[in-house]
Amino acid sequence: MNRWAVAALVLGVLALAVWVVAGRNTGAAALPEVPAGGYAEISVSTLGKLLETPKEERGFVLLNVHVPYAGEIPGTDLLLPYNRLPEFADRLPQDKTTPIVLYCRSGAMSRMAAKTLVQMGYTRVYDVPGGMNAWRTSGGNLVFKKR
Repeated sequence: MNRWAVAALVLGVLALAVWVVAGRNTGAAALPEVPAGGYAEISVSTLGKLLETPKEERGFVLLNVHVPYAGEIPGTDLLLPYNRLPEFADRLPQDKTTPIVLYCRSGAMSRMAAKTLVQMGYTRVYDVPGGMNAWRTSGGNLVFKKR
């Protein structure tokens, strides 16, 4: 094989690798930047795409903060009350750079929880405006587990 054929083969493999990686950019890497000292919002559409990644590869924690329990989005990792997050600090990721995606039923509780997590030192906090209501409106299902 001459060097031009080898170069073409290497370029082809690199192009394929870039295409595969770009197509799988559905985990934590796909989350938007968070402003310093704040949190970011993501849509239910974005959340749906993120949840297509297998749970062990996601790279973020999905946290339902709604009280009382009103169901959950499939794939939820934790259920903690929005108004008692500091009490449950031991259940939250110890690495404060771990992305945490929050939701509640309508968005009000998760917005308050996002502010609390930022005050607790978390730097990659994401809120899903509209919460479970928006999730259902977009065609998503909720699961109800005995708690």
